Amino acid sequence: MEAIEELAVQPCTSSLYLRPFRLSYRQNGTKKFWDFMRTHDSVSILIFNTSRQCFVVVKQFRPAVYMCEIERHQPQVFENQDKETFPSLENPLPAVVGVTYELCAGIVDKPGLSLEEIACEEVLEECGYRVSIADLRRITSYRSGVGVTGSRQTLFYAEVNDQMRTSGGGGQPEEGELIEVVEIPLEESMKFAYDETFPKTMGVIFSFMWFHNNIAPKLPKK
Repeated sequence: MEAIEELAVQPCTSSLYLRPFRLSYRQNGTKKFWDFMRTHDSVSILIFNTSRQCFVVVKQFRPAVYMCEIERHQPQVFENQDKETFPSLENPLPAVVGVTYELCAGIVDKPGLSLEEIACEEVLEECGYRVSIADLRRITSYRSGVGVTGSRQTLFYAEVNDQMRTSGGGGQPEEGELIEVVEIPLEESMKFAYDETFPKTMGVIFSFMWFHNNIAPKLPKK
């Protein structure tokens, strides 16, 4: 996962996932504009393994996170952003600075499938557990990237056990996915959530808090 080589930054003139736009509008009499990106909505799934009392999350390299760290350490990389060529990354940072811990998730790009069906597919592909729609509990939906994309993510909860695991997960290599499945013990989960040495999404923190408020009190006492 961390063997990142031959890094090169270049302009993005087209994308399967992002479309840039500029909205011009008048608000309370003042003329304004705002640049934004259109992208897919998504689903995410908080997975709890009841056999081992742990959360199942994923770990993967995120180029956007990596390049934020590059810009923080090497701001000159983006200084010529309006030109056709960018300086090469002669002293790249270790790939680990771009690795994050996240909930199992996926984009909503299959019109024929419901959100629940897409969530079940993602749990199987990324984490290796076969769950049904009946195994899912819808927690809520929210907007992410409100200043840039405004896309909607719907969060589900699923309980699994060791017998439901049919593969090692890891995503779909043919789609460029390289995912590591990570287990976070329940008793260590809130410490993990607030430990900034483990880069993570807000979805991890929020869903762990939701679990401790809504599910943990109903668990059998040890």
